[in-house]
Amino acid sequence: MENRTEVSEFILLGLTNLQGLEHFFFTLFLLLYVASMVGNGAMVTMALIEPQLHTPMYFFLGNLSCLDICYSTVTVPKMLAGFLLEQQTISFAGCMAQLHFFHFLGSSEAVLLAVMAYDRYVAICNALRYRLVMSPWACLLLSTASWVTGFLHALMHTVMTSQLHFCGPRCVPHFFCDIKPLLSLACGSTHLNLTVLNIVTGVIVVIPFILTLLSYLYIISFLLLKVQSWESRRKAFSTCASHLSVVSLFYGAAILTYVPPSSRESPEWDMMIVLLYSVVTPVLNPVIYTLRNKEVQSAMRKNLHRKLFPDRI
Repeated sequence: MENRTEVSEFILLGLTNLQGLEHFFFTLFLLLYVASMVGNGAMVTMALIEPQLHTPMYFFLGNLSCLDICYSTVTVPKMLAGFLLEQQTISFAGCMAQLHFFHFLGSSEAVLLAVMAYDRYVAICNALRYRLVMSPWACLLLSTASWVTGFLHALMHTVMTSQLHFCGPRCVPHFFCDIKPLLSLACGSTHLNLTVLNIVTGVIVVIPFILTLLSYLYIISFLLLKVQSWESRRKAFSTCASHLSVVSLFYGAAILTYVPPSSRESPEWDMMIVLLYSVVTPVLNPVIYTLRNKEVQSAMRKNLHRKLFPDRI
């Protein structure tokens, strides 16, 4: 197919035009990025090396941490460079790659969170068959389906956006190449792209959210109607609390960004929401799971003790 693109590169306008705040924002987001890498990297390491964490829940949690590491890396390094450079440019191919991986990883995370809710449903409501239902092959299949669904969803948007005619201007009102800011620069009609964005991306967000909600409705009704022990209820709710917190952060931001009609949103609003789930949420996820999960805390203490006092093992 003939490539009609005339713009060979775009200029990212960045997060703010306020002079004098560049170094402050650079330091702030650099610290958040490092915290995200360290926290999620520690979660992946614990899930791999600690035998007590070789369970379906921590397998999916390791996948979530991998997604968060990649998710932040897609946008944050380029944003950090923008704080130090007067003009931040990105090639057309680089822009399409950034768009693809951002939506690939975000969509995969939305589906994975629903898979994790299903895992909690089986563990609590069908505990006797948990090992059979959530076998290693089943876990691998579910995690692969999450990644593949996200990849195909992002590929559709990437191909559709790359086929648009960009003839100028080339200034993207964002700190990375997202779909809606690019559509505002296209010279031709973008009605089909906007329709697909709102419908398909909305479906990718809403369906996993509904499945997650149904899983927890079943869990709550099961605990209230069939579990008499308050201690058993407390333990069950405790295992779900961390996941519910992560779900609330991610789905809340995603729904605010992509489900409402694009015409009612401002670029500033979009950037604030994107910052929430691409920068802040990956930092909070490992903190939430660590603070509320005694198994993770125990595994981290054991691993730290082995590192500091190898002769005492």
